[in-house]
Amino acid sequence: MSAALEHNNVELALSIFYSMRASFDQAVSETGPFFERWKWSRPDAHVYTLLIQGLAASLRVSDAIRVIEYICQVGVSPGEEVPFGKIVKCPSCRIAVAVAQPQHGVQIVSCAKCRYQYELVSGNIITIESEEISMDIAAWERGLRFLRLMKKNIPAAVHSIVVRTPSGLARTHRFATETVDLPAQEGERVTIAVAAPSNVFREVGPFKFSPRAPDFYPGEPMCLTNHKNQRESLLLRAPRKEGSSSLLKPSIILPLLAVLGTGDAASGLIDPSLPQLLSVATVASLAVGATLNTFVFPQLNQLPQGSVEVIAIKQQLLSQYDVLQSRIKGLKEAAETEVWMLARMWQLENKIFAVGDSSYRARRSRVKRVREGLENSLRGRVELIDSYGQISSMIEIEVEMNSDVPAAETASNVDRLTEQIQQIMELENLEEGWTIQAEANDEAERLLSSQPISHRRSLETYRCI
Repeated sequence: MSAALEHNNVELALSIFYSMRASFDQAVSETGPFFERWKWSRPDAHVYTLLIQGLAASLRVSDAIRVIEYICQVGVSPGEEVPFGKIVKCPSCRIAVAVAQPQHGVQIVSCAKCRYQYELVSGNIITIESEEISMDIAAWERGLRFLRLMKKNIPAAVHSIVVRTPSGLARTHRFATETVDLPAQEGERVTIAVAAPSNVFREVGPFKFSPRAPDFYPGEPMCLTNHKNQRESLLLRAPRKEGSSSLLKPSIILPLLAVLGTGDAASGLIDPSLPQLLSVATVASLAVGATLNTFVFPQLNQLPQGSVEVIAIKQQLLSQYDVLQSRIKGLKEAAETEVWMLARMWQLENKIFAVGDSSYRARRSRVKRVREGLENSLRGRVELIDSYGQISSMIEIEVEMNSDVPAAETASNVDRLTEQIQQIMELENLEEGWTIQAEANDEAERLLSSQPISHRRSLETYRCI
């Protein structure tokens, strides 16, 4: 590869590189022929650095950037169609909770930190409709926001999208966002994390507890992850089309207070202490209801701590994987910038060499010094990306060994049991056929023994035919 790059044969260098990436240990016997035992070694950081710098020197920037992309995918051969998947974070805790693979559609996941369950809907966007809205904020609501008593975000746009899963199931989701920017576009693959649906619950004796995040309706969209650009968008509750009917509106609160005040005045004519008792009872009931909804019910809806211990280990691995991918992304962007600068330094040096004027000798030395500095920096970044990529592949192996391999073993066991049942049924059918044949033979023997010899010979002749 080094000789090919020195002679400016970039196509040969790339061909060798792709052959090295496509080589795997096929466990060929050592006693086999040489052409069967010999294979290319897997590319390492030195090979990657040599190829990237050579491509930059040949001004093949797009190929160099593509090679940097390959470094981030350790162990992935060309034409890979089975990627590890995209990390999806918990809408409440913002930590990695699951992996959305290409074949996944709808799945229920649990978070070990908040101990709530969520439904992930992954698929391609068929249609999307967006509308910019402007909501007038009342004076009393501005006051609550100023006093930090109301933390509800103001939506800027409402979106309605239809997501189709790989199995063909299509779902409609309506939500709002704080900005008018679209979280995804038509045709892109996304994963929408929604609150646990109503059919997901935990039975404790006669009671049923829904492991749903507090203050969310069943199936309400909470977060959207775009698989194309890894952008995560927190979603808001879309306002009702016919207008909100909140009890906090002054038009509802003032008549309600007037009715309560009239009731207190009327009850005071009967018993002077009755209005006070009614007020105390009302305040106490409201306090008890608020306490139950804020502290008691959310804790009862949480999953038991023991049931999420195994999930916590997987989430820890996925969190480390997410951190590594973030670092790889930053190093990759910096390396791509350095490739562009390195190619420009080579181009500038070629121009100075083509001019041939001795007055540009000092400038050529300066460009060469900058180019060598960029090459050293690029070498260090490539080594870091390669190291992070290897650790990421190790985590992928551990996660898939804990999820995909047991599922594959279970499916294999089910197929094996089904095959054994079919074989037993075939043996039973065969045994039944042999039994019928044996009974027919016995009946024929009885007929032969009861008939004359001539008839027996004719019957034997018929049986032979």
